[in-house]
Amino acid sequence: MGNWVNWILVILGVICVIAELALGVMTGFDLALVGASLVAGGVVGPILLLVGLTRTDASTASLLLTLEGVATALMAWFIFHENFDRRIAIGMLCLVAGAIVLSWSGAPTLESALGPLAVIGACVAWGLDNNLTRKISLADPLQIVALKGMAAGPINLLLGLIAGGSLPGPVPALAAAVVGFFSYGVSLALFVLALRHLGTARTAAYFSTAPFFGAVVAVATLNEPMSYQLALAGAFMALGLWLHITEHHEHEHAHDAQAHSHSHVHDETHQHGHKSEDPAGEPHTHRHVHEPLKHSHPHTPDMHHQHRH
Repeated sequence: MGNWVNWILVILGVICVIAELALGVMTGFDLALVGASLVAGGVVGPILLLVGLTRTDASTASLLLTLEGVATALMAWFIFHENFDRRIAIGMLCLVAGAIVLSWSGAPTLESALGPLAVIGACVAWGLDNNLTRKISLADPLQIVALKGMAAGPINLLLGLIAGGSLPGPVPALAAAVVGFFSYGVSLALFVLALRHLGTARTAAYFSTAPFFGAVVAVATLNEPMSYQLALAGAFMALGLWLHITEHHEHEHAHDAQAHSHSHVHDETHQHGHKSEDPAGEPHTHRHVHEPLKHSHPHTPDMHHQHRH
């Protein structure tokens, strides 16, 4: 019992430190969004996935996990009002179809509805996490990764211990840390940058290609056989990516006056004066004001183009 109390106290201490750090770099609404995304993606999602995996066979769970991209896109389009057209919707469907083909390993079974529903719930939680993270993607991505990782990590460690797990030895722990640095830390930082510049739905669509690249690496390095399944998945994903990459979205739109801070260069939308304490050189980061502007140019639903259509 004493060990459990010690672990709980340590984790609560870490969370308090994280909260203090967060208050130093974020305030108000942004901090609330970080907290909500942490709860959805760092706590609720993993719990639902663990519940689902214990009650669902591997092939069914693998197929259901492709719904994260779908949940992310549907929320972005119909709740957060990110723009899309038929071309983008078809491209998204092709990318998801490719992920489903790649994940298919036999007909799914639904002996118990609880397991599949839990996996779907996890996908919805991660979809909400992705959309909320997009709202704060102008912040330093390294700060976002640090806050999310330092909060979700201890919480999930505690959940693992409660579920009956044990702490690994130093070598497995170090190996896990290296894998986590790249597959969670670096990956999430790049994901946040993509959210900033591409919007949520398009970022989720590109992220859906991850299983395909994993399969290609397995073929190239582990002597896995090249299959018709991989080729068909690649064809679907190539078509989906082509539809997205060749998108041309241009119309007259208005930028409202806005004041915020993020890394930028002095392009058409960043024509502002500087104070003596603002950093020199470009790109640089400081608080600046966007004056109202109306113009027309090709754009994606990035953080400066969140207008209605």
